[in-house]
Amino acid sequence: MAVTGRAFLFLPALLAWAAPAAAADAPALLPRPAHIAVQAGRFDLTAATPLVAAADDGGARNAALRLAEWMAAAGRPLQAPVPRADGPAIRFARTPGLAAEGYRLRIDADGATVSASDDSGLLYGAVTLWQLAGTPGPLPYMTIEDAPRFGWRGVMLDSARHFQSPAFVKHLIDWMAANKLNRLHWHLVDDQGWRIEIRKYPELTGISAWRSPAVAPGAPPLPPTGGFYSQPEIRDIVAYAGARGIVIIPEIEMPGHATAAIRAYPALGMGVPLPEGVWSDWGVFPWLYNSDDATFAFLQDVLDEVMALFPSPWIHLGGDEATKEQWKADPATQARIRALGLADENALQGWFMARIGNYLAGHGRRMIGWDEILEGGVPADAVVMSWRGVDGAVTAARAGHDAILSAAPTLYFDHRQGTGPDEPPGRGAPVTLADVYAFDLAPAALTPDQHRHIMGVQGNLWTEHVRTEARAAWMLFPRAAAVAEIGWSPAGGKDYADFLSRLKPQLARMAPLGLKAADSAFADAPPLAPLARTSRQLESCTGGILLDLEDDYPAQGPRAHFLTDILNPCWIWRGAPLAGAGRISLSVGQIPFNFQIGVDLDKIRFRPPATPDGEFEVRAGGCKGRRIAVLPLAPARDNPGLTRLEAAVAPTRARRTDLCITYTARGVSPMWALDAVALEPR
Repeated sequence: MAVTGRAFLFLPALLAWAAPAAAADAPALLPRPAHIAVQAGRFDLTAATPLVAAADDGGARNAALRLAEWMAAAGRPLQAPVPRADGPAIRFARTPGLAAEGYRLRIDADGATVSASDDSGLLYGAVTLWQLAGTPGPLPYMTIEDAPRFGWRGVMLDSARHFQSPAFVKHLIDWMAANKLNRLHWHLVDDQGWRIEIRKYPELTGISAWRSPAVAPGAPPLPPTGGFYSQPEIRDIVAYAGARGIVIIPEIEMPGHATAAIRAYPALGMGVPLPEGVWSDWGVFPWLYNSDDATFAFLQDVLDEVMALFPSPWIHLGGDEATKEQWKADPATQARIRALGLADENALQGWFMARIGNYLAGHGRRMIGWDEILEGGVPADAVVMSWRGVDGAVTAARAGHDAILSAAPTLYFDHRQGTGPDEPPGRGAPVTLADVYAFDLAPAALTPDQHRHIMGVQGNLWTEHVRTEARAAWMLFPRAAAVAEIGWSPAGGKDYADFLSRLKPQLARMAPLGLKAADSAFADAPPLAPLARTSRQLESCTGGILLDLEDDYPAQGPRAHFLTDILNPCWIWRGAPLAGAGRISLSVGQIPFNFQIGVDLDKIRFRPPATPDGEFEVRAGGCKGRRIAVLPLAPARDNPGLTRLEAAVAPTRARRTDLCITYTARGVSPMWALDAVALEPR
C-alpha cells in the first residue's frame, strides 16, 4: 500500500517547513523539494573535492558513483569515491529516521552532505546535488529536507508496437533518474509483437518479433520492422535501472492482446483463423488465450522466466480490452464456464486473472492489471492501474485494492503535445504539458482512508504511432517531468509558471544525457498563411477517432503527416477567404486503413464516387452546402507519396465562408488524407 504525504514524515520540524522557499531564493530544482532553506555563504565545488562513501555501504557508494557519472556528463568531473577524507568533501551518510526515499542535503563550510535512511534517499540526494552543481560556480549554503508524496512515480514504455534498442531504454532510465522517477512499466508483448526472449518457447520471438509494416493498396512493401530483447540484454537493463533507483515492471498481456503469442503457438487460441504474419493493424483484436490447462502451463512457464529476469515485486498482467466474442463462440470455453459455475465470460476472465495472480503470489509477487480486471473479481492484493479516467482507481480503492493513476487522455503520451509543425504523429487531441501538470492525484470521491490506496501516478507512452526513438523521447519529455513533480512534490502550491522556470534549466542539464525534448510548451504557434492551411490547422468535421497519421512512403527519409478522423475523413476550413479565389489545390496522400475498431467500422460512410477512383469534394457553407470544386483522385491512384490536385472554384457570393473538404469512396481502403489546401486568386 502506498504511503501518501510522506514528505511530512521527517523530523517534526519539517511540518513547519512544508512550504517551498521563496522563488527568489530557491534554486531551479525539479521536482520541487518539500523544503529548501538557503543561507549566507558559498561552497566551491571543484574536481579536487573528495567524494566520500563508506566502503561497506553499497547504497552510498552507488549514489556517489552516479553523482560522479552525471557530473562528468555535465563537464564537471569528480574524483572516484573514497571511504574517508579530511576537510570539505561531498559525503553520503546513513541517518535513521528519515522517510522512505527521503533525504537531507546540507551544504556548508564542510562541503555537501547527503543523509538518508535508505539507498533510494541517498540516490535522490545525489540527483539534487547534481542539479545544483551541474553548472559552474560555487554552491550556496543551504539545507534541503525532502521526500516524495507518492511511492510510485512511473513511466510506461510500449516496446511491443514499435521496438526500441537497449541503448534507448538505458537513455530513458537515465532521464527518469534525473527526475526522481522510480518505476518503469515495460510493455513487452501485444498483438503486434513479442519482445522478450522465452527460451522454453523460442517461436515467440522466432515468429512474432518481426512484422511487415502496413502500406496502402498497391504501394511498395516496406522493410520488416521489429526485434526482441535477449535475456542477457534484459538482465543488463534491469541492473542498470536498479543502480539508478528504478524498478522495472514487465507486462505480459492476458487474456487479450494475445495475437502474437497465438500466432507463434496456435494451440493457445480457439482455432479461429489468424492473419498471415503478425498483424500491423492497430486497435482491439478479438484473439484471446483459451482457458485450457495447457495454456495456463504455458503462461506459468513464461512467467517463470520473466520472474527470473525481473526482481520487481510486481508483474503486470494486462487484462484490458479482452473482447469476449471468441470465448462466447467456443464450445470448450463455454464448457469451462459451466464446469466452474461461473455466470458469464466476465467472470471467466476474473477466474483466469485470479489463477495467474495466485501463481504470482506463490512466488512472492503481486499482480497489476488495467482497471478492467475489476469487472470479474481479482485477488485482494491485486493492484489496479486506472486508465479509463480515475474511476477505476476510485472503485479499486473503495474495494480495498491499491491503485495507480494512469488516466487517459491526460497521462497518455501518444497524444500530440501541441499543434505546431514539429509535432510528430500521434493521437490527434493534444495533451499539453500544462494538462499533465494540472492532473489531480487526489480524487474527491475518496475518503482519506481510501486515499491511502493510491500508490502514485504514471505516464504511458503507447507507440502505435511512435515509429522512432527520437519521437519517443519527444513524446515523453518534458511531460514525464511533470509526472515526476506531481508525484513527488507536496500537495498544494502548484504553480505552472514556476514549474516552467525550473524546467528550462532541467532540460539543459538533461541534454548531455542524450535527451532532445519537445519544445511545444515554449514554442510560439506558427502564423496562419492567409490563403493556405495544413491539415493540422483545419478542424475535424466530427472528431470521432482523431489521429495524426504518418504516410507509409517513402521507406527512408521524412514522411508526410495527416490529421484525420478515421471514422469520418472530413476537414473544415473556418472562414476561408473565397473573395477573388479562382482555383483550389489539395495536397493528398493515401495511407492504409489498418485499424481494428470493431463495430465502429460500420459507422464509416462515404458518398458514392462519380469516377472509378473517387474524388475530393469541396463545399461552401459547411458540409451540407453547395459543392464548389471537384478534384478527381485518378492522378493520385498510383502515387504512394503526396499528389497535388487542382480544380477551378465555382463562383460564390460569400467573401468568407466555411469550406468542407471530404472525398467519395466505395470503401475504407485506401484511406485518403489531406495534407494541405490552398486557394489561388483568379
